[in-house]
Amino acid sequence: MTLQHTRTHEPFIVDTTSSKLASLRPLHLRQVRLQDAFWEPRRQVNREITLPSQYQQCVTTGRLDNFKRAAGQIQGPFQGMFYNDSDVYKWVEAVAWTLAAEKDERLEAEVDEVIGLIAAAQGEDGYLNTYFTFENADQRWSNLRDMHELYCAGHLFQAAVAHHRATGKTTLLDVATRFADYIDSVFGTGERAGTCGHPEIEMALVELSRETGEERYLALAQRFIDNRGLEPPVVGGSTYHQDHAPFRQQNEVVGHAVRALYLYSGATDAYTQTGEQALLDAVNSLWSDLQEHKVYITGGVGSRYEGEAFGEPYELPNDRAYTETCASIAHIMWAWRLLLLTGESTYADALELALYNGMLSGISQDGESYFYQNPLADRGKHRRQPWFGTACCPPNIARLLASLPGYLYTTSENTLWAHLYASSEANVHLPQGGALTVRQSSNYPWDGKIEFSIEPETGQTTFELNLRIPAWAEGATVNVNGEALTAPVRPGSYYHIERDWRAGDRVELVLPLAMRAVTSHPHVSNNNGRVALLRGPLLYCVEQADHQADVWDITLPRQFEWSEHFDANLLGGVVTAQTQALAHTDQGWQGQLYRPYGQEQPTYTPTQLTAIPYYAWANREPGPMQVWLPIKPE
Repeated sequence: MTLQHTRTHEPFIVDTTSSKLASLRPLHLRQVRLQDAFWEPRRQVNREITLPSQYQQCVTTGRLDNFKRAAGQIQGPFQGMFYNDSDVYKWVEAVAWTLAAEKDERLEAEVDEVIGLIAAAQGEDGYLNTYFTFENADQRWSNLRDMHELYCAGHLFQAAVAHHRATGKTTLLDVATRFADYIDSVFGTGERAGTCGHPEIEMALVELSRETGEERYLALAQRFIDNRGLEPPVVGGSTYHQDHAPFRQQNEVVGHAVRALYLYSGATDAYTQTGEQALLDAVNSLWSDLQEHKVYITGGVGSRYEGEAFGEPYELPNDRAYTETCASIAHIMWAWRLLLLTGESTYADALELALYNGMLSGISQDGESYFYQNPLADRGKHRRQPWFGTACCPPNIARLLASLPGYLYTTSENTLWAHLYASSEANVHLPQGGALTVRQSSNYPWDGKIEFSIEPETGQTTFELNLRIPAWAEGATVNVNGEALTAPVRPGSYYHIERDWRAGDRVELVLPLAMRAVTSHPHVSNNNGRVALLRGPLLYCVEQADHQADVWDITLPRQFEWSEHFDANLLGGVVTAQTQALAHTDQGWQGQLYRPYGQEQPTYTPTQLTAIPYYAWANREPGPMQVWLPIKPE
C-alpha cells in the first residue's frame, strides 16, 4: 500500500513537535539563518564544492550506474560495495537539507535526476536495493547480518523524509513508503524475526512514521530493536553487531561504534514516541558507560581498528585511535535526541564537543577530501583522501553541515532554548503562542562574547530565554540591557531569564575563553603524565609545520602561561596559542630500544610551542602531530 501523503512538515531534522515525551521542539531549517564567520562559510563550501564533487564521485565510481542498471537503462556488472546505495541516499539527504535553506537550481536538478533513477530502480513489489537485483535477487534477506539491506533502506527513508520536508515533493517519499510497506509485510507480522547487522533503519522508521502518520513504521522499528539478543540469534549473537543480549539488558557500549550509536539513537527515538521505561533505562545506562569510559577528548568514539569497535573501559590509544568520522556524527545524532528528550545541558555539551572536533576534523578546508579515521597522534602519514571504497563518511559530513542551523535553538511551552552559539537570525513561534525574531551576534568560538537581540512580533511578550552555559565556562556572566543579572551562572546548565520582553532588548552572555589543560583518568595509560589543551569547545594540538623540534619530543614545564593570537591568514583563520616549552633530547637512546632503568640522561632545550585547533591539522605539509603533551617530571 502506498500512503496518500496529506501531511506537510517544515524541514525539521528530527521532528518532536508531536512527541508527547520530548521536552524540546526544534526549530526547522527555514527558521534559522546562519550568518557567522565560522560555520556559514563551511556550509557554503559544502553547497558549492563538496556536494557537486560528491555527485561526481557517485558518477565515476558507478554508484549512479547501479541504479541505471537496476532500472534496465544500461547493462554491465554491479559496481563497488554491496552497500553503495546508501552513499547516494545520504548525498540526496544532504542536498535536501541544503535546498531547505537556500534555493539552488543546479543542485535541485541533480537531485531530481537522481531521485528519478532511484524510483526507476524500484521493483514492482516495492523492494529496492541495486545489489540484490537480477543475478542476486534470490539472495534477498538471506544474510541480514552482513549485507546491509535494511541499513540501505534506512538511509533511503531518511533521505525521503528530508526531501519531502525540504521541497514538499513526494517523489522520493512515495518510493520510501512503498519499500517500507514491503519490509513491513516481510518482518512486521512477527512470523519472521529480523533485524539488521548494521543498525540504522530504526531511527529512520521512527522519523518516517512521524512524517506520514503511519504507526506501523514505528511498530516495525520497535520490532527490529526487540529482535536483538534472541535465541537463536538473528544476526549472529555477537557484541560486534550488538546482538549479544536483548537490547533492554544491554548496559555497556560494545562492538562496532557506528552501528552501536545508530542503534542507541533509534532506541531513543522509539522511547520518545512510546514511553517504554525499559528502553529509557537501557539508553541511560549506555550513555553513562560511553561518557565515563569510552569517549575521546575529541568527542570521537571507537578506539580499535579491529572491527571499528569500542575497546575496553579506558582503552583510548592516541596514534592508533580509530575514531571514525561517522562515529562522531552518530555521537552528535544520539546526543541531539537525548537533548530533545530531556533538555539537559550535558547532551548539548557532548554534541558541541563532537561537532567542533571529532566531526570537523573529518573534512579538509577545501571541502574535497576526508578523514575516515581521526587519530590523536600521528607521525605524518595519515592524510585526508578524496573518496573511499567504503565512502560512508563524506556524505555523512555533508548532510550534517547542511542541517546544522537546525541544531541551534529549540522551544518548549513558553521558552526559547539556545544550545549552540553562532551569529544568526531565528524566527521563533513559541508553542504557547507568541512570535519573535532573535538575532545572535558573536565571533564564537574565537571570542566568548555573545549578544542576543530580541524583537517580539507584537513589540512585547513574556517568555523565558534559556542560555546554555557549557561545563567548561567557569566565570560566565549574563546581563540584560547592560544590567548584570544576580542569579548564579552555573557551568553545565542552562541560565533561565524570564521577563516581559520588549523590542530592542539585548542580552549579553560572556563565556570565558582561555587555554586550559585537562588530564584523563589514570587508567587511560597512554595519557599518564600528559595534558590535553582546550579553548572553549575547541581541542588543540601541536603540528610539525609550526615547530623546529619534533613535536613528539616537546614537553611542557610544570607551570606555563599562554599568549593567544588570531591569525586570519592561517588555516582559514584560527586562534593559535603559544607558550615556552622544552624539547626533550637524549642521545643515549641512539641504536637502542631498551636499556636499564636509571641510565636515562635527558636534556631539555627551550623551544616555543604553538598550538592550533585539532580540526585544522593535516591541511599543510605532512609531519608529526600530537594532542596529549607530556609534563616535565620534577
